[in-house]
Amino acid sequence: MAEYKLKTPLTDEDIIQLKAGDKVYLSGVLYTARDAAHMRMVKALDEGKELPFDIKGQVIYYVGPSPARPGKPIGSAGPTTSYRMNPFAPRLISLGQKGMIGKGKMSDEVKQACIKYKACYFVSIGGAAAVVGSAVKEAEIIAYPELGPEAVRRLVVEGMPLFVCYDAHGNDLYETAKKEWANKYSLG
Repeated sequence: MAEYKLKTPLTDEDIIQLKAGDKVYLSGVLYTARDAAHMRMVKALDEGKELPFDIKGQVIYYVGPSPARPGKPIGSAGPTTSYRMNPFAPRLISLGQKGMIGKGKMSDEVKQACIKYKACYFVSIGGAAAVVGSAVKEAEIIAYPELGPEAVRRLVVEGMPLFVCYDAHGNDLYETAKKEWANKYSLG
């Protein structure tokens, strides 16, 4: 497993070098959106409207952060369960999105979109919301403020610690880890 320091927007070259299990420290701009915001973005696309930000090269963090404490840009910002974005992620990936950040497995359609369009799914450590939130240096709501914590935010992050879960080569960290543990602890 390798370690990388990457800065958004991400390129095909950034993505191709990554393998499931690699550690990534992500810096730059990323956007937040959960299922309610994803539904609105896809509806906008269906109606021929623009997204609230340029999706090309971007990473969407599946998070609904808690309110910021005084002097801080954001509160706790741990990842939400990603499978709720399964219906929307392949379309956004096809438009140039390069990454998603969340927790838990996603669908085979998402894996296939990562392969076809050179994207990846990053996982963050659940339960470490304060640590992940400390990587956020700026936060600003840019769309759907009525959604509260689920509004789309523009975040500036520095060294956000992540792991590559699905890479652009078809590898899946959940599957490889399961096999590795099965081999390590087999009773044969």
